[in-house]
Amino acid sequence: MSILPHAINPRSFRSVPGAATVILLSTVLFAASCGGAAGPGGRNQGANGRIPVVAAENTWGDIASQIGGKHATVRSLIIDPNADPHLYESNAKDAYSISVAPIVVLNGAGYDDFASKLIGASGRKPIVVSAQRVMGMNAPVQNPHLWYDIEKVPAVALAIEKAFEKVDPKNAPDYKANLQTFDASLKEVSSIIDQIKARYAGQPVAYTERVPQYLLEQAGLKIMTPPGFATAVEDGNDPSPSDAAAMEELITGHKIRLLLYNKQAITPVTQRVRALAQKNGVPVVGITETLPKGETSYQSWQIDQLNAILKALGG
Repeated sequence: MSILPHAINPRSFRSVPGAATVILLSTVLFAASCGGAAGPGGRNQGANGRIPVVAAENTWGDIASQIGGKHATVRSLIIDPNADPHLYESNAKDAYSISVAPIVVLNGAGYDDFASKLIGASGRKPIVVSAQRVMGMNAPVQNPHLWYDIEKVPAVALAIEKAFEKVDPKNAPDYKANLQTFDASLKEVSSIIDQIKARYAGQPVAYTERVPQYLLEQAGLKIMTPPGFATAVEDGNDPSPSDAAAMEELITGHKIRLLLYNKQAITPVTQRVRALAQKNGVPVVGITETLPKGETSYQSWQIDQLNAILKALGG
């Protein structure tokens, strides 16, 4: 069974808004710039008395919501668990949300450049928390899925907490307490990573894309996917014949213990890889780029995925 694809999925392109959308963007931005401040908190306070926060991805948005607690209303832009985040198209509502938010949380690393452009177009200067900058990752970043870098997530959470303190100093004790609760909850995530590392360090695994790369590396697993294969899939291109053949050999030759499959980027390439793994008895674990429906938090999502990996390796 060949895994060489027959189609190209242009994941790396974002659509440019048409003229009507551009006019609407200009309208909402003008309206935002003319609007008065709400309440004693000024622009930092929304109509419900809470601080409006925008996060480009719901992964960071969930963390911001946990830290902001009752004092914040967080709107995440990329939220659809059934859509490829790389193909997200911003709209007028996104532009307005960013134009009135005193805090904006971005992933960076080229993953959400559209949000940076909306900030620039707004004419405002919100506090921008960039995971890439906080994590100290200089461009270019080969793998932009930074929320899978569990060891560095607390640093981003701390930066978010500091942003809340700056905007709303009177409630700083609440933000500090929420941060402590968040950090403590990550211990269970780290515990499962440690279990995987203790039992299966060095075991070979593969993925269709580099989405969980940081997580797998921290768990001590050996990633076998040909780098060119993963890059091609992420860019929406056909893997080279040699990369496709190498990936096929990993599966048919039972050279990997597990295949991780991005459920949000289904293409002819990844479908063939998954089918080949299933045919050859290689366990397949689905992972996602955004927080899926049914998960109560960033932590529960990571715990469930890690437990699935642990179970599959054990099987």
